Amino acid sequence: MAQSTPLDKPLAITMGDAAGIGPEIIAKAYAAQAAQMQGSFVAGDLQAMRRASALVAQGVAWPVVQISDPQEALHAPPRCIPVLQVGAPLPAVPYGQVSAVAGAFAGRCVQWAAEQALLGVLAAVVTAPLNKQSLSAAGAPFDAFPGHTELLQALAAKHAGVPVARLPVRMMLANEELRTVLVSIHLSLRQAIEAVTEAAVRETIRITDAALRPVLGRAPRIAVAGLNPHAGEGGLFGDEEHRIIGPAIAAARQSGCDASGPWPPDTVFMQARAAAGADARFDVVIAMYHDQGLIPVKYLGVEQGVNLTLGLPFVRTSPDHGTAFDIAGQGFADASSLLAAVRMARHWAGAGQA
Repeated sequence: MAQSTPLDKPLAITMGDAAGIGPEIIAKAYAAQAAQMQGSFVAGDLQAMRRASALVAQGVAWPVVQISDPQEALHAPPRCIPVLQVGAPLPAVPYGQVSAVAGAFAGRCVQWAAEQALLGVLAAVVTAPLNKQSLSAAGAPFDAFPGHTELLQALAAKHAGVPVARLPVRMMLANEELRTVLVSIHLSLRQAIEAVTEAAVRETIRITDAALRPVLGRAPRIAVAGLNPHAGEGGLFGDEEHRIIGPAIAAARQSGCDASGPWPPDTVFMQARAAAGADARFDVVIAMYHDQGLIPVKYLGVEQGVNLTLGLPFVRTSPDHGTAFDIAGQGFADASSLLAAVRMARHWAGAGQA
């Protein structure tokens, strides 16, 4: 995973759902890796972060200090958690319970941070987990979005003055060993198969190539997975590879992308895995649907997984896990994925400012 990169703008971490582990893992991240967190701040609620800091304290809790402007985070004193209060204070919410109040506040934090990033104020945004039920319970406008990706896409499209369809985004899951980008995200399996169109596959390859080029300093080697077992086995198990995916790859190659496939989905991830420091054959795999791409990455370790939204006009990363209501408030949530998300956000933002 990328090393910490100095940035000339602050990095915002949205607090996530206060009833979940978001505030806790943020407090742990600051306490565990102070140097890595330098120049960042929490877009959230002061009291919720103070509660989290006290929860994870081993001895004296780290102080939570209020800032009124993102730029203050670049000069915040060491060994503290800078917090910019987003709107009115959040009433205390019970841990581990769906809450419309917590969902609405979490949504507002994401909205605020995205708007600041779109204005060029922030280097990047790292989002702590939302709870989809709480977000839906919050009502309009947040109940229209199943998660971060769709909300951020809508905000970016509104800022650009274009329809959402004109600003396509894709989810990438990555860890130390593997990257995968999804053609579709939160759809039923039947809908996801129907979403595998030549245009969607071609657009996914284009977005992936554009996002990874500045980070790698070269054209990424993109492996495109098939949809069917054995990539269709020459049409015996389906013809989507020949009829849809293959032509999309050919069109992407004509436009300058180093894309190949369709490869059998049960083996292509092994060829793209950079295990034990070895160079992989591919830099990234395009997966046709959610679980095809996410199971390999998560199997290698959720604690190091990072979710990136490709196609946005700013860098956004997130830990590769949810709000974990079952362990919220108990003090033993693992901050590793959040720290990995901060490292990756710094690296990608640094590549953009280079």
